[in-house]
Amino acid sequence: MEETLCKIIYSNFMNLTRQSLFFLVCILGQFQYLSAQVPDKENTMVVEVKSKTGRIWMDRNLGASEVAKSSLQSSSFGYLYQWGRFSDGHQLRRSRTTKKLSSKSSPGNSGFILSTKSPNDWIKVQNDQLWQGAKGINNPCPVGFRLPTSNEFDEEIATWISKDARGAILSALKLPLSGYRSNGDGEVTDSGISGDYWSSTVEDKNARGLYFDTKSGGTDIGGRAVGVSVRCIKN
Repeated sequence: MEETLCKIIYSNFMNLTRQSLFFLVCILGQFQYLSAQVPDKENTMVVEVKSKTGRIWMDRNLGASEVAKSSLQSSSFGYLYQWGRFSDGHQLRRSRTTKKLSSKSSPGNSGFILSTKSPNDWIKVQNDQLWQGAKGINNPCPVGFRLPTSNEFDEEIATWISKDARGAILSALKLPLSGYRSNGDGEVTDSGISGDYWSSTVEDKNARGLYFDTKSGGTDIGGRAVGVSVRCIKN
């Protein structure tokens, strides 16, 4: 097992709107050093990891307390976000549900919004710009990070030893089978069975994301009201 050594080299608690940060330098296995930042709002340690594509990612899902050591490690599953929403509490796996669609990009409550009628979105008027880039209106990722595009996920999958759950967990990203949250009843489904991860890419009324299980893997489309994991990529 590789040992991670981290040392605080700079402390700067800033009065930011969304989060305060402190910075670390880490030594992790084959990497000479990695910078990390800990956002106090999300309580998710952010350690940078470099994949075979050369891109820099977070080493864990938003909301995860640990890096996945196995596909079934529940502490690595993290939060489940509806596409385009900020971290307002709805992403918690047991947040309350509501059937009232939002008229704004920020609902103003922590409810997981149920939606079963087309276009299966949590907002009355769809907005494709909510998660576009690091400056996206509701980007939930830490400063300097954003949601990956569907193409970026496709490029990662191409480097895996197999296009399935085994390839996902053995990749540099160590992606677990975190499941998803139903837009119909708000129940968390398929934890330990499927891995579901949003991208920033939209396709018509849906959004694209990464899906894999023990037999297959790839990118596909899904309704934006579904609750899905988020793995951030460095901008």
